[in-house]
Amino acid sequence: MIIQVNIKQIGKKKAKVSGMSFHLENKPLTVRELIKESVHTCVTEYNERVRRGEFCKPLSEEEIEDMASVGKIAFGINYGGKEADEGKAIENALLGYEDGLFRIFIGDEAAGDLDDEIHIEENSEVTFIRLVMLSGRMW
Repeated sequence: MIIQVNIKQIGKKKAKVSGMSFHLENKPLTVRELIKESVHTCVTEYNERVRRGEFCKPLSEEEIEDMASVGKIAFGINYGGKEADEGKAIENALLGYEDGLFRIFIGDEAAGDLDDEIHIEENSEVTFIRLVMLSGRMW
């Protein structure tokens, strides 16, 4: 099943949200299953890149400036050559969702709790929003 996942582009010049095709092996029926399927897809792709020893292309000047504007320049290289543990990644993602670190929207509707039923079809628009907790002291 293919869904459209909205991704925010980094940088000041192109701070926009764009859609990206994302493959899920099974049709999820609950929020929990959607998270598990999404993590499975990401971990599988990551581990394939590690097995192939794939290295990233050199960054352009614009990419470096965009990454610098958000505070981190990353080259996407796995220096340890270690594959990701899918079970731990799923557990971490589910805990993050329960703790409110990110929200999921399917179309314009919030996905709800982990065991809530969802209605997702081929080419559904799904948005993952990471919530940033602000800290500091009150004046």
